[in-house]
Amino acid sequence: MAIDDRHARPEGLDDATVEALGKLSEALECIEQARGMLYGFHRLTGTADFAAGEAAELFREAGHPELAERVASELVGRNVLKGRWTFQVMEEYDDGYYADVRRLEREAREQLAGGRRHLQEAELKEQRRTAGRRHHERRPDSDPGDPGVTKDPDTAVGRPPEHR
Repeated sequence: MAIDDRHARPEGLDDATVEALGKLSEALECIEQARGMLYGFHRLTGTADFAAGEAAELFREAGHPELAERVASELVGRNVLKGRWTFQVMEEYDDGYYADVRRLEREAREQLAGGRRHLQEAELKEQRRTAGRRHHERRPDSDPGDPGVTKDPDTAVGRPPEHR
């Protein structure tokens, strides 16, 4: 039984295809995490640039004008890659690789699974949850009357009263 209609395997969709869609979804999730790290790189690099600017001023105030000038001219405002600040790296990543991975993952889901997401994970949830136990409900809107959940989780798993 599927957790809900949005995550039900379409009729005729075989295990190998569900596995392949799941693996492509996993790739997308990794890319999303990598993108987040890239944004972190962008933020940290910008913070470092401003700290280097402050260091240059502090060196100047401390009587080290040559060092202050080197920090200011060699580090502050420097490209991180040839001709690029981090925002340009991010834009290129977002518009290229990231956009392509998202597009291909979506197209594969639309072509093979009617656009449904996380089919493999939904089936895994159904396999791994303990039916009838609180916090193992199929959906957020499940209620105690749902055959998938009960008010007494010990009874649901057959635990005798003396072991509760």
